[in-house]
Amino acid sequence: MEVLRIGRIQYANILPVYHFFEHDRVEFKPAVPSQLNAWLEEGAVDLGPVSSFAYGLHPERYVVLRDLSVSSRGPVGSIFLVSTLPIPSLHGRTVALTSSSATSVRLLKILFARRFEIAPKYVTMDPDLDRMLERADAALLIGDDALEAALNPRGLMMLDLGEAWWEWTGLGMVFAVWAVRRAVAEEAPELLHSVHRTFREARDRGLREIDAVIRAAADCCGGEEQFWRDYYRCLSYDLGEDLLDGLHRYYQEAHDLGLLPTAARVQLWGDL
Repeated sequence: MEVLRIGRIQYANILPVYHFFEHDRVEFKPAVPSQLNAWLEEGAVDLGPVSSFAYGLHPERYVVLRDLSVSSRGPVGSIFLVSTLPIPSLHGRTVALTSSSATSVRLLKILFARRFEIAPKYVTMDPDLDRMLERADAALLIGDDALEAALNPRGLMMLDLGEAWWEWTGLGMVFAVWAVRRAVAEEAPELLHSVHRTFREARDRGLREIDAVIRAAADCCGGEEQFWRDYYRCLSYDLGEDLLDGLHRYYQEAHDLGLLPTAARVQLWGDL
């Protein structure tokens, strides 16, 4: 295998991992999470930071790179339910779900059913907040769309899903994992090991030299330096045992609600 085709989510939340990444045997394919999930399943990419839910649907097809994720232990800062009503008042009302997400859509359904004990009606829409709120009483946004809403709150109620999960379970929430197709891991283990090491080195440098990442995020999305500094403090890019516990709890809750066929368990690839 000459190169690995790697998905890259086009959101600011991934910048600390990708900003300093350099490897001469990779080809990047940018996408939103839902598109990247489909590409990995179709074999159009070999690996990438796919939605945790997408891995949970087909754990037999993939392995997960150790020590890499997009997670939060508390507020995540870029996954929000933006609502015109208090949460309890959304029972029986319409909630618009972004078409860009898989993990966060199911996380919201879990929180509504299990923590808040309400049952809204759902409609899936492209992530345009104004249009979503024309049709629904609340809207779920992720990534840069959610960050834009946070930068311009307009007096609307905003529920941070990472914070809501943490308050309910006491566990971190893993939104994306670096999943690899099993066939690729078997065919090119040395190349995969090299790329895995480069990802971790790039992440560590991105967190050490966060000022450079912040400048790139501000150039891309606007906002003040302090906004981005606070935002990146919310995010975790490791995959420790505590985060795996949170992810397995998410899979169990999703399975119990009929959102996943099984309560998946993560199989890790790669040495520390």
